[in-house]
Amino acid sequence: MRNERGAAARRGGVLLLFPVQLALMTGLGLLITVPLAGRWPLSAEDGVNRALAERRGAPTTELSEWLSLLASTQSVIALTLLCVAALLLLPRVAWRREAAFLALSVAAQSAVFLLVTLVVERSRPDVPHLDPAPPTSSFPSGHVGAATALFGGLATLAATRLHGVRRVLVVGALALIPVAVAVSRLYRGMHHPSDVLGGLLNGACTLFVVGYALLLPAHARRDGVPRSGALSRAGLPATRTPDDADIAADIDADIDADPEGLGAGRVIVVRHPLSCDDELAERVRSVLRHRGHADQVWTPTSAEDACGGLAARITDTATTLVVACGGDGTVRACAEVLAGTDIALAVVPCGTGNLLARNLRLPADPAAALDAALSGRTTRIDMGRLSGDGLEPARFTVMAGAGLDAAMVRDASERLKERVGWAAYVVSAVGHLRDPRMRLSIRLDGGAVLERRARMVVIGNVGTLQGGLPLLPDARPDSGRLDMVLLDPRGAAGWLVAAGHVLSRALPGRPSGTAAAPTGPVAGGALEYFDATRIDIRFTRPQPRELDGDAVASGTHLTAEVEPGALRLCLPTPQPRAAASVSEGGAVTTAG
Repeated sequence: MRNERGAAARRGGVLLLFPVQLALMTGLGLLITVPLAGRWPLSAEDGVNRALAERRGAPTTELSEWLSLLASTQSVIALTLLCVAALLLLPRVAWRREAAFLALSVAAQSAVFLLVTLVVERSRPDVPHLDPAPPTSSFPSGHVGAATALFGGLATLAATRLHGVRRVLVVGALALIPVAVAVSRLYRGMHHPSDVLGGLLNGACTLFVVGYALLLPAHARRDGVPRSGALSRAGLPATRTPDDADIAADIDADIDADPEGLGAGRVIVVRHPLSCDDELAERVRSVLRHRGHADQVWTPTSAEDACGGLAARITDTATTLVVACGGDGTVRACAEVLAGTDIALAVVPCGTGNLLARNLRLPADPAAALDAALSGRTTRIDMGRLSGDGLEPARFTVMAGAGLDAAMVRDASERLKERVGWAAYVVSAVGHLRDPRMRLSIRLDGGAVLERRARMVVIGNVGTLQGGLPLLPDARPDSGRLDMVLLDPRGAAGWLVAAGHVLSRALPGRPSGTAAAPTGPVAGGALEYFDATRIDIRFTRPQPRELDGDAVASGTHLTAEVEPGALRLCLPTPQPRAAASVSEGGAVTTAG
């Protein structure tokens, strides 16, 4: 409890330290541009810039151009997103806090930089410029500050995780990049020496503040971790992290279990042939037999029939359970057929996204997820029903949306998805960051029409993305309502602030908010949250649309309605908070 209070105090301290940092940087900028202008040592800065300009040569100019490109706004955003995605993809290690540290550091540095340049006005050096001069003040250097936050942040993470010679080499190489960028900006005539020093200071202060708030409590917690063995179920690997256990208790404990069990009827297994290979299929058969389900009927999916003819097969009253072996598309197709019936659905998550399984905190291993679900109880969760121009009415269990997320889903490389899984969506999203904003109107539960602009709109029955990122932090699959978020970042800083806000909601120990419709904008207007039982959206021009991770026809209209308790689902028995601890490797153990 004392550690939790200390961590909360440190996080709260950030709210005080960032204004101090902003005041410090603004004060230094005003000091440089007014009372110290023309005085030593600032009077010597022009000589430094002229000396470097006179010594320009082809190889050095090319190297400086490469370094400036590395620290440009587009490069920093892309590299930050890729690094965050890589941290979240690392197996068996909870890197959410480190990913949040990196994203928040870059976003906060950019925010301080932009605010300082609104107050401080300093002209560029009086030498030929090798880059187009942006309209912002020369103090502080945005390139240097961004490079310090990004590569300095990576160096900080490497210093906390690596050891020996490897740590020295990696940390040293990463730490040298901001210095090299600073020299390149001087060489290219874009900044005075005090400007690049200001950029280094801004980035370093941001790393200190964010690191103090996020990384220090993480190390304190790791120092007190018990080193007991991992808990397994029926010989299958345990895959929940301690944070997953807490969230699972939050999500599952309040959902009422059905009073009656599954019974011993027939099981229909819907198998996606590419996602569920022969080895996994045999493991699924074994788990079903172990749980007393010997009467199994297997049916494959196809491009034309995503649920393998399930509707015709469940007409026999002997069917009590359907097992969906695939990704969210397969699960959605099966759930569409089972909605409103008493036949239970069990999920074997073996697709690209597996968002429903992640939100319900099923183990990542497909066979372990099935075993955990069958050893628990059945419950009913909501489904969303989507309609629109050019769309047949369809249900969804996870999310539907339009704009950037739909374009990302539509254009993700199939070959890349096979190689790196859902990270292929991150690569696709980077290519759409500069897509034009949408103009749309929203009507919630028949209320007044709201006019908005956005780059992306997501309607969710659940709210957590891959890596535990809570895009819709208040969404619950049993709330009887649908949640919605509009994403509308403005410029590079807006994207970073939005990413930092979403990542900050994933931090352990952060209390979730309460839903209200509308909740209003957050993160400087980059995100806006709503919830309702019926959501009507109209776009001024056709937009790409998606349904549970599958691209559907573009159009100008979407209507989403909630169907409370429409789907009977098999879920593991929730673990009490007090019983969960963490072992070395991140698996859940039991106290005592």
